[in-house]
Amino acid sequence: MKVYIVYDSESGHTEMLAKAIAEGAESVKDTQIYFKHISESQPEDLAEMDAIIWGCPGHFGTISANLKKWIDNLGNLWAEGKLINKVGAVFCTTATVHGGIESTLLNLLTPMLHQGMLIVGLPGTIPENALYGSYYGAGITCPVESDPDSPPNMPTESDLALGKALGKRVAETLQKFRS
Repeated sequence: MKVYIVYDSESGHTEMLAKAIAEGAESVKDTQIYFKHISESQPEDLAEMDAIIWGCPGHFGTISANLKKWIDNLGNLWAEGKLINKVGAVFCTTATVHGGIESTLLNLLTPMLHQGMLIVGLPGTIPENALYGSYYGAGITCPVESDPDSPPNMPTESDLALGKALGKRVAETLQKFRS
């Protein structure tokens, strides 16, 4: 099972979440991870994948410009129906609690629906998601540092557990489709 994780990250927060998602997916037998920053990713690679997980920092409640530009290059895959029935999932980071996590996740899901992908989210019964998660994907908050000399507020263990849960759920969903 091939899982492609593509992400945009500016300060390392989103990359850490993407790595946790990869770790969760890898925990499921027979899962191969293709882990790429958008600058290293080619849209045509997606046609060979079984699942695609993409994510970015939320910018004013929506997709980062870099990931949006990358998504906008999926037109040929759309025209040829190359992503129909692929499993899809999304993730994001924001700097504030009300920084638009859910609106960013929904904006990330929309192109997947246009591609005919099958969306996997996180139900509330998953312990990592029960208290503060979102059903649309993995969304976390890494607060802005109060002092520029402070160490960065990177994702917590709880945040990373949410990412691992999403990656594992995507891979387990692929297994169910294969059986």
